[in-house]
Amino acid sequence: MNNLMWLIRREFWENKAIWLLPAVIAGFMIVASIFGGVHVGPNEIHVGPGSSVPESRMIGGMALFAFSAIFVVIMSIYSAWYLLDCLYADRKDRSILFWKSLPLTDAETVLSKLIVGLLAIPLVYFAIADLTTLALAFIISIRASSWVGTALWQPDVWLQLQVLWLFLIVTLAIWLLPVAGWLMLVSATATRAVVLWSFLPPLGLYLGERWLFGTHVIGNLLYDRLVAGYAQRAFSGSGGESGLWGSIARESGAHAGFGAADSVWTFSAACSEAEATEPA
Repeated sequence: MNNLMWLIRREFWENKAIWLLPAVIAGFMIVASIFGGVHVGPNEIHVGPGSSVPESRMIGGMALFAFSAIFVVIMSIYSAWYLLDCLYADRKDRSILFWKSLPLTDAETVLSKLIVGLLAIPLVYFAIADLTTLALAFIISIRASSWVGTALWQPDVWLQLQVLWLFLIVTLAIWLLPVAGWLMLVSATATRAVVLWSFLPPLGLYLGERWLFGTHVIGNLLYDRLVAGYAQRAFSGSGGESGLWGSIARESGAHAGFGAADSVWTFSAACSEAEATEPA
């Protein structure tokens, strides 16, 4: 375990972009919120003293989620690139020879890189995105109308989103394990052009199956794993509105249609409501 922790720290030492990239994005977003235009008014989104609580919660939840969604997109791209490059870079600069001279097993080295790609990087982005979201909410609530601040500062919605992001990090790490394994396999074996090798074999299998057998089994498997499968299982709703946006729009997640995420959202909402209704 001690060796594994040192290997994870080594990845942070050698790949400063893990924390530097989200920090730069956060800086740009904060600067943009300070000097950019804020085009939000009561005539565009009706949130104010006369609006209902669910309406304010909906606006606040959607805004907080939108702030963090930018980090999620960048994190997904960087995590995929890290897994694809981590072992290839060690072989390319011959640093793998130095690490092989140490009393470390190959399994520990590979496991440390897998943990960094699937858990450590998302957690770093989550922490920076969280701080950035609070800073943006504070700046925008000062620059815009007072009702905007009322919509953004919803502690219970904020708490629910934190629990939801942690749920996403853990479940996505499990769901994407086969993809991460393939990317690391390419990283460990390809001599050059790792990006091409990462998608050409699956593409070749898909086209070969389609031309030879006229079926789409491989295509459906890839589509389910990479595009629609996780969302359908984690966020499929039951009636009316569904998914993340529908759950944010409803009152405290009481009728949230989250599939697997339903219990996470409802539990955090119940805790928030219990705290709010607790007698002084």
